[in-house]
Amino acid sequence: MISPIAITGIKYDVDEKTKKYVEQKVGKLERFLPRHARKSASAEVKLTQIDQKNGNKYEAEILLFVPDKVLAAKDSTVNVLAAVDIVEAKLQAQLAKYKEQHSEDRSVLSKFKRSFARESQ
Repeated sequence: MISPIAITGIKYDVDEKTKKYVEQKVGKLERFLPRHARKSASAEVKLTQIDQKNGNKYEAEILLFVPDKVLAAKDSTVNVLAAVDIVEAKLQAQLAKYKEQHSEDRSVLSKFKRSFARESQ
């Protein structure tokens, strides 16, 4: 599970139910990380209430700190939990790209090391 997860509310009081839900959703993102990045990953979640004439709107922003990069996603809806779901889906797509880039880098590096070892023998 990704830890630490810092959850802050801006003009919004984060209750225990919302906090647990966010921790569960953000924690699930760990399985999309490459293995080398799992121990050092951390997250910052900002939940904001936006007052409008027609009613309240909620914005969720998640910053995911992984080695060599910061992944960010933001969205707003009328329900704070729905906003968290949408942002989680956006981060899953970003993590898939991140994992693909970093797994390719490792495979190219390992091929280079193997060919170098063969040449030196």
